[in-house]
Amino acid sequence: MKVSTKWLNEYVSVNDIEPQVLAEKIERTAVEIDAAGRREDGMKKIVVGHTLSVVDHPDSDHLHICQVDVGEAEPFQIVCGAPNVAADQKVIVALPNSRIADNIKIKKGKMRGVVSQGMICGLQEIGFPDSVVPKEFADGIYVLPEDAVAGEPVFGYLGMDELVLELDLTPNRADLMSMRGVAHEIAAIYGREVKLTHPELKDMSDEKIADFVDVTADETLAPTYLMRAIKDVKIAPSPMWLQNRLWNAGIRPVNNVVDVTNYILLDYGQPLHAFDYAKLAGKEIFVRLAQEGEKLITLDGEERELEPTDMVIADANGPIALAGVMGGQSTEVDDQTTTILLEAAVFNSSLVRKTARREVLHSESSARFERGINIATVKEAIDAAAALIAELSGGQVVAEMAQATFKEPEDTIVKVTLKRINDVLGTDFDAATVEKIFIDLGFGVVQTDGEFTVTVPPRRWDIKIAADLLEEVARLYGYDNLPTTLPVAEMTPGHYTDLQMMVRSARELLEAAGLSQAISYSLVSAEKAQRFLMEPTETTELVFPMTSERTTLRSNLISGLLDDLAYNTARKVENIAMYEQGKVFYKKAGEDRPREVEHVAGAMTGLFKAENWHDAKQPVDFYIAKGVVEHLLSKLGLEKGISFKASQAYPEMHPGRTADIFLGEEYIGFIGEIHPNIAQEYRLQRTYVFELDLEKMVAVKPKQEQYVPVSKFPEVKRDIALLVAEDVTNADLVDCIKANGGAYLADVEIFDVYAGDKIADGFKSLAYKLVFRNAQATLVDEDINKAVEKVIKNLQEKFAAEVR
Repeated sequence: MKVSTKWLNEYVSVNDIEPQVLAEKIERTAVEIDAAGRREDGMKKIVVGHTLSVVDHPDSDHLHICQVDVGEAEPFQIVCGAPNVAADQKVIVALPNSRIADNIKIKKGKMRGVVSQGMICGLQEIGFPDSVVPKEFADGIYVLPEDAVAGEPVFGYLGMDELVLELDLTPNRADLMSMRGVAHEIAAIYGREVKLTHPELKDMSDEKIADFVDVTADETLAPTYLMRAIKDVKIAPSPMWLQNRLWNAGIRPVNNVVDVTNYILLDYGQPLHAFDYAKLAGKEIFVRLAQEGEKLITLDGEERELEPTDMVIADANGPIALAGVMGGQSTEVDDQTTTILLEAAVFNSSLVRKTARREVLHSESSARFERGINIATVKEAIDAAAALIAELSGGQVVAEMAQATFKEPEDTIVKVTLKRINDVLGTDFDAATVEKIFIDLGFGVVQTDGEFTVTVPPRRWDIKIAADLLEEVARLYGYDNLPTTLPVAEMTPGHYTDLQMMVRSARELLEAAGLSQAISYSLVSAEKAQRFLMEPTETTELVFPMTSERTTLRSNLISGLLDDLAYNTARKVENIAMYEQGKVFYKKAGEDRPREVEHVAGAMTGLFKAENWHDAKQPVDFYIAKGVVEHLLSKLGLEKGISFKASQAYPEMHPGRTADIFLGEEYIGFIGEIHPNIAQEYRLQRTYVFELDLEKMVAVKPKQEQYVPVSKFPEVKRDIALLVAEDVTNADLVDCIKANGGAYLADVEIFDVYAGDKIADGFKSLAYKLVFRNAQATLVDEDINKAVEKVIKNLQEKFAAEVR
């Protein structure tokens, strides 16, 4: 909301307050100020000019030589290329050595050999954005009113000398989306009086509104719906004072009817809409929901297919406006309009929000209907608009008002005690101090034995409960004035939960292993949400997603990581290792809400180690990814019972290079290479991924690291080579060796795998190093031999292994 202090001063006196002080006070008490300044800041020597003559440049097909009166003894000669420059115009002139927008200096010079003493400017060249420049002047210079005096600075004519504050409003303070609402706020902050003007309808027509229109509305769609008619209007540009107020608020002036509706929107916070009465089909107007298949061309020229949740204003032929969002092109006010139907309403905020988001039509009107408007001033706002339109257009207001529905405004009664206020704020206020704050806010207040009964007017619809009153007292008194207090309670030291500890440890370990953290969207497409599932789940979809790619809560982290890898590889970053820790969402059929589970996942592609003069390059493969997972689990104290079992349960994973991960009998995740089809979809080379359930890992009590002294006694190593069937896995053999190696078996390490010549088809040779260690005594061969024999015996019985 952009607030002109010149306009504001008409309602509450602020001229005696320094602009910086006012901005800071609002920011510390109410809402943040994004910007504060005058449009003229940084510009100088820009004056009104009067074009005395305009002739074509002899050496150009588009330049003109203008003799311009700028208030000096002699006219200035200025060369101008604007297509709309003509004699006897009041124009904006930047004199020699002037400064215009973007700190550009204008100098005396020559254009095609002709001296030019300055520049005739369009609004854009003196700092006005394209969005507020009237369309008839968008591609040329701006023409000032005839009463502008040559030689005077233009800043006052264009409202450039007004201080404008840009308020960054929070959703709960929609009452500040109007000048009158801001006036009440400033009055409360400084303890001043608000002086508001109120409309008076004069010289009304003898005709009645019933002769023009009959309106019907559903109270659930429009609790209030009113219409007035103004006849014999003449469409013309608005006066300069009105245009100034609009473009200082960031709104483009259009004509004297549309500009009034926007002016009232800024003044009262009440959106209005004007229909060309002659373009309506019949006398009946309906507020209803759109029907299947209906379409509407809105004022921006876009044809929109309507949904059954869209509220529309309709005549006998169909929709003529999207209620609360944007009007329709078919009933647009234009230069031929003579009779106006003016609409003021309170629309269902939820339905307005749905339509605005679906159609991406976030207008000034929809923003106010979504957040709420002051229902106490709907009638006053439409009367004020009708009176001003009649005044500026020479029209006449038709007697009476069409009323389809009307919700009577009601005050809100809220009670709070002085003790509650002081207890919560840590203050020692007396009743008089608190009562004055409520009075300054414009609230009615009755105080009895320390209890305040506060009557809140409808203009502050954000105040409903006692906590809201506490906030009002705190901010009006000044947050910076509140005393600093400590909670009165027994303090206990805080600590992380087991899950929080594991999350933090997992991040540190994965980063130490060379993976970079990624943070992906929690919302994905429905297709991606059903990939890489660790358990069956229903999808959890948003009712009104912002994009088609972000419709569903994720059920895995890998899809987001693959998006990140694809983004990087598309930009020539080929060696990538990333991890993500976050929540995934599982939902059972029939449940309303999903279950949130903490996961951690990783994705690696390209080279794990680049080639250099000493070492060969090392591409990422299954075993490197497996090593990262084993390192993570080991350092988390979960190395006991880790096992990897080949799996083909994931259609998105390579069927021969994927394994489930178990801690004992508990399934905690999977690891492997993504399926070539998935890799092709993301345009990735071979990519290896893993995903783990952190909550299941926490449930398995991690082993606490303990220092173990280095043994003083020598260890014994034995090697065994086994001939086994090709389908026997290394993990099964290692488990068997560990289970039968005895108490002194400290480690098992595979150091050779061979299949080929001298090995029968369907078999392979695996060689292991067994390390035995006793921290209490020196091992003897007899103990080692017994352990090895037991290992071999069990290997032969379970796997038909042959010792080579």
